Amino acid sequence: MANTVSVPTPRPGAPAGRHEPQARSQERRDHRAALFFILPALLGFAVFYLWPTIRGVYLSFTDYSLLAPPEWAGAANYVKLIGDGSFWRSLAVTLEYVVINISVQTIVAIVLAVMMHRLTKSSFLRGVLLLPYLVASVVVALVWYWMADYTLGVVNQVIGWIGLEPLGFFGEEHLVIPTIALVNVWKHMGYTALLIFAGLQAIPRSLYEAASVDGSTEWRSFWRITLPLLRPVLAMVLVITVIGSFQIFDTVAVTTQGGPADASKVIYYYIFEKAFSQFDFGYASAMGVALIAILAGVSLLQMRLLRAGESDLS
Repeated sequence: MANTVSVPTPRPGAPAGRHEPQARSQERRDHRAALFFILPALLGFAVFYLWPTIRGVYLSFTDYSLLAPPEWAGAANYVKLIGDGSFWRSLAVTLEYVVINISVQTIVAIVLAVMMHRLTKSSFLRGVLLLPYLVASVVVALVWYWMADYTLGVVNQVIGWIGLEPLGFFGEEHLVIPTIALVNVWKHMGYTALLIFAGLQAIPRSLYEAASVDGSTEWRSFWRITLPLLRPVLAMVLVITVIGSFQIFDTVAVTTQGGPADASKVIYYYIFEKAFSQFDFGYASAMGVALIAILAGVSLLQMRLLRAGESDLS
């Protein structure tokens, strides 16, 4: 009679050649090591993001002026917000800024990224494109504020040389938001272009070679290959830039302080005024919570419409 020997079947996913107790012990050690490395980030997130958010949600239901303890006010701040015309006007001004900033910045960044991908391999040019992003936003705002000055600015000097009247870029109601948006396009376009350029690196060159053999032009390859395969990266870039655009504050604070006639009073500047000029922290917190809800909804909608979690390469 032949003897039968039972061979233990390895657990799916367990490292080959290891017994199950050893695999579990290794898994626990890996978890402890991972927790050790992410603990500083978790601590910073809890102190600088999670706790202020929880505190802000609590203050949004109170009447708090910094000089006295918060008093519970229920939903009074949110009822006040619904009827506050200044809040909705500042939100509309912010939306105008976001539309101009995102549309121009995305188009310029895609053009720059495709040119870097198809025409040059120079690391120097990539570094030069990133330089404006490395300059502080306040410095960028001040430099462009002086350059676009109505009487002494170099921009109006050039406009005068070609026979046109000078423009009040930061002083006219219909020009102030487009001007602020274009200043921030100049600062962020290099960074956005590098993000898109990283996405272009993942597209196999064999697709372009096959398209070229079939007689496809560069323009046709861009619409049929580049843009569809770049969709997940573009979705991520759009979510990041839209959230960042809604947070525009420093350029407005340095240049116009919300003027002229509230034409550039964006939502962050309005919240700042309520909190630190009028000391109405309860109402300012309610506006902050409303803005979080709006941004969360916009981000989820973007990711769903752009199918951010799917790739046509798979």
